[in-house]
Amino acid sequence: MPTLLLVDGSSYLYRAFHGLPDLRTSQGEPTGALHGVLGMLRRLENDGEATDVVYKACVFDARGKTFRDDWYPQYKANRPPMPDDLASQIEPLHAAIGALGWPVLVIDGVEADDVIATLARQAAEQGMQVVVSTGDKDLAQIVNARIKLVNTMSNEVLDEAGVLGKFGVPATRIVDYLALIGDSVDNVPGVPRVGAKTAVKWLSEYGSLDAVIAAAGEISGVVGQNLRQALDFLPLARRLLTVRYDVDLPVAPTDLKPRPLEHKRLVELFKRFEMRSWLAEVERTAAAGEGGAAPQAVAPLARTPAAAAEAGAHRAAYETIVDEAGFARWVAKIEQCALTAFDTETSSLDPFAARIVGVSFAVAPGEAAYLPLAHDYPGVAAQLPREQVLARLKPWLESAQHAKIGQNLKYDQHVLANHGIRLAGVRHDTLLQSYVLEAGKDGVRGHDLGQLASRHLGLATISYETLCGKGARQIGFSQVAIEQASEYAAEDADLCLRLHAVMYPLIAAESGLRHVYEEIEMPVRDVLFRMERSGVLIDGELLSRQSREIGQRLLDLESKAHAAAGQPFNVNSPKQLAEILFDRLALPVKKKTPTGTPSTDEEVLSELALDYPLPKILLEARQLAKLKGTYTDKLPQMVEATTGRVHTSYAQAVAVTGRLASNDPNLQNIPVRTAEGRRIRAAFVAPPGSVIVSADYSQIELRIMAHLSEDQRLLDAFAQGEDVHRATAAEIFGLPPAEVGAQQRRVAKVINFGLIYGMSAFGLARQLDLERSAAKAYIERYFARYPGVAGYMATTRETAKARGYVETVFGRRLWLPEIHSPVAARRQAAERAAINAPMQGTAADLIKAAMIAVQGWLDAEHLQTRLLMQVHDELVLEVPESELPVLRREVPRLMSELASLRVPLVVDVGAGRNWDEAH
Repeated sequence: MPTLLLVDGSSYLYRAFHGLPDLRTSQGEPTGALHGVLGMLRRLENDGEATDVVYKACVFDARGKTFRDDWYPQYKANRPPMPDDLASQIEPLHAAIGALGWPVLVIDGVEADDVIATLARQAAEQGMQVVVSTGDKDLAQIVNARIKLVNTMSNEVLDEAGVLGKFGVPATRIVDYLALIGDSVDNVPGVPRVGAKTAVKWLSEYGSLDAVIAAAGEISGVVGQNLRQALDFLPLARRLLTVRYDVDLPVAPTDLKPRPLEHKRLVELFKRFEMRSWLAEVERTAAAGEGGAAPQAVAPLARTPAAAAEAGAHRAAYETIVDEAGFARWVAKIEQCALTAFDTETSSLDPFAARIVGVSFAVAPGEAAYLPLAHDYPGVAAQLPREQVLARLKPWLESAQHAKIGQNLKYDQHVLANHGIRLAGVRHDTLLQSYVLEAGKDGVRGHDLGQLASRHLGLATISYETLCGKGARQIGFSQVAIEQASEYAAEDADLCLRLHAVMYPLIAAESGLRHVYEEIEMPVRDVLFRMERSGVLIDGELLSRQSREIGQRLLDLESKAHAAAGQPFNVNSPKQLAEILFDRLALPVKKKTPTGTPSTDEEVLSELALDYPLPKILLEARQLAKLKGTYTDKLPQMVEATTGRVHTSYAQAVAVTGRLASNDPNLQNIPVRTAEGRRIRAAFVAPPGSVIVSADYSQIELRIMAHLSEDQRLLDAFAQGEDVHRATAAEIFGLPPAEVGAQQRRVAKVINFGLIYGMSAFGLARQLDLERSAAKAYIERYFARYPGVAGYMATTRETAKARGYVETVFGRRLWLPEIHSPVAARRQAAERAAINAPMQGTAADLIKAAMIAVQGWLDAEHLQTRLLMQVHDELVLEVPESELPVLRREVPRLMSELASLRVPLVVDVGAGRNWDEAH
C-alpha cells in the first residue's frame, strides 16, 4: 500500500534552531537550522516508521497573516518575531530540501497544519497510508486508521491508540480537549484553571465540548464558575484550533513524487554553508554516477545493516581487521596519528565485569576500522587472538605521547584495566565536550553518541538495539555477526573524530568553556576513574546488625501506626493509608494525585506530621525502610568479590550545575543529620593501619555568594571569621550578637541559605511556621543588611534574560531554557535557578579542582593515601596513619588556595576509624 510522508517543516525549523548550538560558517553565517532540519529529514527516512513511501512533501508556514487572524486578532500575538539568524536560513533551507528531491509546499493565507490536514485526508480517501512527522500536538486531531504521527525527536508514534493513551481522549475529541485547556503557543485561552486532567474528566463524563457547555450550570466549584465565564469564547477557541481539510491546493497527493537529486545545487549549498559531511556524501554519490538516485542515496548513516548496504556511503572506507597484515598496517597508522579515536566493544555494561569483544579505531573522518577479538556465535570466522593483540597494543594504549579521543573513555579505561592495561594519553572525550558546551541548553536531551551525531552532524546512527535487540531477547555483543558489528563499532570511532571537529572549536573559542573542559572536566575524569577503581571498605557485619535493628524498629512503628489508626492496615498501601488518614481520621487533604485521589506522599506526611501523630510515625517508618532497602541490606551485597570493596560509579555528565552523581550504589545521599544515617556512615571503615579523613568546605555557597555579590558586610563577616548566621540573626532581631539564641540563629540560617535558593516569603513562612507578614519582614531586614545580595540577584536575573545563561566563577555556562517561558511558574523557577546556579556550579567546579589538586599532590609526593569518595562539598580519603600529619596540614592548604575569591576558603578536616568519626 503506497504511503504519503508529510513533514511539518515549520515544526522541524524551530526545534532545530533552538535545539542545536549556535553553529556558524567561518564567515559568521548561521547554519544550525540547516544542519538540524536536514538531519531530521534524513533520520525520518531511515527510522523505519514510514515504509513504502511513494509520495512525500515538506510543508512550511507562509509569511504573513492567515484567515485565523481575521477571526481573532490576538491569534499567536504572544509569539516573538522570528530571530534574524533563523530568518536568514529559510531560503537556503527550502533550496536544499528541494535539491534533495523533496517537494516543498508553502501556501499563502493558510498554515502548514491546514495544508497537511488537507493532503492527509485526500490521500487517506484514495486508500493511501499517511505518515505525518511533527512535534505539534494540534495535529493529533487528524489521526485515524490511515493517518499517524511520528516525532523524530522523541521517537513517539501516535496512531489512534497512541493518541488516546497520550491525551486520554480519542483523536476525534482532541479539538474539544485543546479548546478547554487552551493553547499558549497560539495564544488561544482555554478555561482558567482547567488542565488536562479536568478536560479529560469532563469529556469522558459528558462526551463532547458541546455537551460540556450544555452542562456548565451543573458543574460546581471554581472550575465550574470559570467554565461559565468562558462559554462565550469556547466556540471561537474550537474554531481557531480546528485544522482545515478543504484548502485549495495547487497539487494533489499523487503529484508529490520525489525528484532526482540536484547534485550541482547541493554542492553549491553545502560548500557555501561549510556543511562538510553532507558535501562529502553528495560528491561521492555524484562521482559514482548516481545522478538519478533516490534521495536516500545520500544518507550516510542508516538504522539497519541492510539499509547501510544500500545507503551507507560514508562507510565505504571502514575496514574489518581480520589478519596479521591488516593489524600491523593499523598499528602503524595509530602510532603515527596525531589524534586517534578509540572505542571498545565489550561483554557487559558493568565496568568491573566487562571483557573486550573487539576494539575500533579512527585516524581521520571516514577512515576507521574494527578489530574483532572475541565474537563467539556458531560459524564465526577466525579472529586474531585477543591476548596477543592486546599485548601488542599495550605500549600504544599506555603511552601518554599517543593522543586518544573517545566517547566516555572512563568506561573503556575500566575495561582495559580488567585486562591489565593502564590507558594513558586521553586528550579528549566527546561526552565531556558536549556536557561543557551544551548541558541544560534548550532542546538538548542527552550526550550519547547517537544524540550528538543527530544534533551536530545531522546523521542517524546504527543503534545498539538494532544489533542486539531489547529486553529478554537481547543478545550479547559477542553474538553479533562480525560484519554488522564492524559497521557499528567503526562508526562509533569515526563519529568521535567528526564530532570533535565540530564541538572542540566551539569550546576553544570561549576561554571560560575551554578552562572548564581542559582544566577541570578532563583532568577530573582520570581522578574519578581512580576513585572508582579504589572503592571503599565497608563493615558488612555492622550493616547486618543495623539492618536487623531497623527491621525490629519498623515492626514497632507498624504497631504504633495501627494503634494510632485504631485498626490494622497495610502501611505500604497508599489506598489503605488514604482511607485511614482522610476518611477514618478526617485529616485535611493537602494535595491530590493526578487521578484525583488524596496524596500520601512524603511532602504531605511531613506537613501533617506537624500536627498529627500517625503521619509522624509513618514518615519515620518510610525513612527507616528506605535506609534499610538502599543501604543496610544492599551494600553488603554490592561488595566486589575481587577487591572486597564497594565501588560506586561517578556520572560526570548529568547535573547541569557540574555536580557529580554517584550510582550503584549512591553514596552521596546517605543522610548525615539523622542518627541512623550517621550509623550507616560508621560502616565505611579504614583497613588496619589506616584512618578515614574527611575534608569539607565550610559554608561554601554562602562564601561564593559573598564573592559574587561583593556585599561588604558579608565580605567583612567572612574575612573576620564571624558566625555569619549569628550576625544575620542579630540584624534581623535587633539584638547584640552575644544575645542571639539558638532558635534565632536557626531562623537566620534558613534565611541565609533559603534566599540564595530564591525562597519567597511564602516558602520561608512555611518552613519556619511563621505568618507570611513576619517572613516578609525578615526578608526585608535581610536585604537591608545585605544590599549587595539584593543587587546581585537583580543583576543576575537581567543577565540571564539577556543571554539565556549564567556562568560560574570558573566559566561554566549554566543554561536557563525556561527564562522566557510564557508559563509563569516555569519562568519564575528559571529566575530562581539563575541566582542559585552560579553558586552551586562554582562549588561543583571547586570540589572538582580540589580533587585534581589533591590527587596531583599525592602522586608527586608518592604517598599511599587514596581518594575514596566525593560527597557534595566533601572529599573522603583513606590515609595510612604515618601520613596523617602531613595530610592534616597540606590538604586544607591545597583546597583553600585553589581559587582567588574575595573571601577566605575554609576547609574542615577530621579523622577517625570510620567515616562517621571523621566527619
